[in-house]
This record gives sequence, structure tokens and C-alpha cells, in this order.
Amino acid sequence: MRSHDESVPVRDSPRTAVLHLTGSGEGFARARDFTHRTLDCWSLGHCGDDAITVVTELAANAVLHALPHTGTDRFPVRLRLTLRRSHLVCAVTDPSDTLPVCPQSTDDLLEHGRGLHIVEALSEHWGWTRRFPVGKTVWAMLPTRPRTLS
Repeated sequence: MRSHDESVPVRDSPRTAVLHLTGSGEGFARARDFTHRTLDCWSLGHCGDDAITVVTELAANAVLHALPHTGTDRFPVRLRLTLRRSHLVCAVTDPSDTLPVCPQSTDDLLEHGRGLHIVEALSEHWGWTRRFPVGKTVWAMLPTRPRTLS
């Protein structure tokens, strides 16, 4: 039997990698390491900093905002990385039906509430999809082409 933190390879596609997460600091460290290793395997090291930041923010939101309201650990938080033709999709699925919200604050010194703003700044597109029968997936698409300096 696999632990919740163990990487789960997806059989049908070499372009998809999945990791089940826990809410511990160790779980976040594993998510960052998993993302780094996966991107290295896909020759996408140049996307690493942005992808790791996005994964950390999405996972933190799921653990901090979704898990405490479900009262269950039967439905773990799941990180899925998918390589498409010109994008890396970072997706985090959690058991909460509460949709993500970007706080509209003008206070630049706030310590919390910036996660989705960071995701928006680093990705070309981001959004969410409801899951059946319960939960949601929050995703972000990052370009895979190397950035050019102008």
C-alpha cells in the first residue's frame, strides 16, 4: 500500500506525474522536490523556479483552506504535473467545494492572501474545475519555452 506522500506514476502517459500530499512541512518539501525531479526528467529545468513557486502556493492553499473544512483525510490533496506541447500544467486537487478567491487588498504588507496573485503573475492562464462528486482542481499553465532577454 502506498503512503499519501509517495509519487504515483501514471501508466498511460510519460507526460504526467502525480504526487499525493499531506499538510505537513515535509509534504511541501516533497512536492517541491517532486516538481524539481519531474521537470529535470522532462528537460524543463528552466521552468523550475516558477513551477516550484506555483506548486507551493497551490498546495499551501489546498492544505490551509480546503482540508480543515472537510473533516476527512480520506480524500488527499493531489498534485499533478502535465506536460503539453507548449505548456506545463500544475494542478492541485482537494476535497473542498469552496472555490479559490483572489483577495482584493491594497495593503502591500499583508503576510497572507497573495498566493493566487503570485500564481497569476507567473502563469499564462490559471483557473479551477469542480470535481464530481466533491472537490475541485486549481490549475496553472506555465509556458515551457525558455524566456528570452530583451
